[in-house]
This record gives sequence, C-alpha cells and structure tokens, in this order.
Amino acid sequence: MLVNIQSWGETLRLLVELAGTAAFAVSGVLEAARKKLDAVGVCVVGFLTAFGGGTLRDLLLDQRPFFWVAHVELLWGVMALCVLAMLFLREHHFEVTEKAIQWPDALGLGLFTATGVHLALDAQMPMLVAVLMGLITGVFGGVLRDMVCNEVPTAFRDHRPYAVCAFAGGWVYVGLGLLDAPGWLALVVCVSVTAGLRLMALWRNWALPAWRV
Repeated sequence: MLVNIQSWGETLRLLVELAGTAAFAVSGVLEAARKKLDAVGVCVVGFLTAFGGGTLRDLLLDQRPFFWVAHVELLWGVMALCVLAMLFLREHHFEVTEKAIQWPDALGLGLFTATGVHLALDAQMPMLVAVLMGLITGVFGGVLRDMVCNEVPTAFRDHRPYAVCAFAGGWVYVGLGLLDAPGWLALVVCVSVTAGLRLMALWRNWALPAWRV
C-alpha cells in the first residue's frame, strides 16, 4: 500500500512537471512571436523557457540524467507545442501582447516552484536550500527567455512580485511538510499560492520597493 501511495505521488509530481513545462513553453513561444522571431527562434526560446530552470536545478542538485533526458516525451511534447502554437498564431492572426504572456508564465512559475522544492527535499537538502531550488526552477527559464529576446528579465524589472511569489510558495510547501501534510496537498497548495500571488500582483498592481535616484 505504501508503495502504491509513493508511486501515485511520483506520478502527480511528473504531471505537475509536465504541466509546468507546457506552460513555460507557451510563454516562450508567445514572447518569441511578439519579437517576430523565425521558426527556429520560436522553438529555441520555447525550449529554453521550458527546460532552463529545471536543468539548472538538476545541475545544482547533481541529478543525472536531467529531467528532460529521463523523460524524452517532454522534448517531443514541447516541439509539437511550438509547431502547433506557430500554426495557430499564424492562422488566426493573433496579436501577442505582454499581458498574454503573463498568464502561462504565472502558472509555470507555480508549477515549477513546487517540483523544485519537492525534488530538493527528496534529495535531503536543508529547508532554505529546497526553497531556493524551487525559486531557481520557477524563475530561471523566464530569465533565459527574456535574455535571448533581448529584454531585461521580467523577474528583475517588473517591480511586481515574481521571485518573491516563488519564495513564499516554497516556504508554504516546506511548512506543510513539517505539519506532515500529504505530499499531493503540499504540491497543490504550493502551486496555488505561488501562481495566485503572482496573478494577484498583476491584477492589483502590487509593486516592490525600487531604487530612487
């Protein structure tokens, strides 16, 4: 019975990682389309956004093989998503705005933060390190996306909480773990808190303190 519960929990984590990969891939494709990149550029930005944060996490945790090597279906899925998104945008003449990118980006932030914290705790990392691994997993893909698209990363220039949301969501995951909450509940609540805080920040236009010159 314990094996079945653990197996179910691992399946849920993989589903969350899959959803996060898809959400970030969409945000990458939309940003590349907004910058009017060609088909190769769209795919490169989509792949960097989808896999950048998880790859850095696996490097820091010394996890081998990387998550996208162990699950090659993620590569095929992102490739198909990039192609379908390009066809859809072209056929429907969809005008991509910065606001359109914020929704999948917020969802990907929440999903990847949860998986990052989960894997770090599984690797017996200290709580603060686990929270930072969640933050890195959730933020770094978007940083790579913006850098490749010649933008100052949203995480640094937006002033509306971004990395702070991932940091808060990571501590929620850790706190629920300390309370012996089920793993699936910690994952779901972490995703909800992280993505919810980011969307609330966008809706209410919350802003972090900025340098005053």
